Amino acid sequence: MPAVSQEAHKDGDYFVDYEEKVFEDVKAAPGEKALVTFHTVAFEGSIGLVNILNAIRLNRKGFETSILLYGPGVTLGIQRGFPKLGDEAFPGHQNFAVNLNKFMNEGGKVFACRFALQALYGHGEPSLLPGITPIAPQDVLDCILLHKKANAVILDTWTV
Repeated sequence: MPAVSQEAHKDGDYFVDYEEKVFEDVKAAPGEKALVTFHTVAFEGSIGLVNILNAIRLNRKGFETSILLYGPGVTLGIQRGFPKLGDEAFPGHQNFAVNLNKFMNEGGKVFACRFALQALYGHGEPSLLPGITPIAPQDVLDCILLHKKANAVILDTWTV
């Protein structure tokens, strides 16, 4: 049987060159916009968190960035916690709230569809994290169209 001759990995080791950047660091020109849409359920996969982080990054690159929560995406923007709202029941339980708040505190805008809140998920506007703007269901399409007309960068987040 072959012998293992390498030492075991330990904290602090790395396996890839994380410092090399292949592409230029793109920054927004004045007035450029970005929109990240979410039609995904909270905690059903990593894409909700990953694209909130991308929205933060777009904002920091100078894009006027908005997040649109519609359909199951509104579940990313509701207050949660256990046993009380705001409590972290398990590590990462508040990832969405923490990062949406960071995004809004850095100037990003978040919109949530009122139809999805009430008709689909049984929540009202008071369930939203403070700072999220509730919008009419007809505004969902218009939000997307306005960003398309502005030649915005648009990331559509969908899970099935």
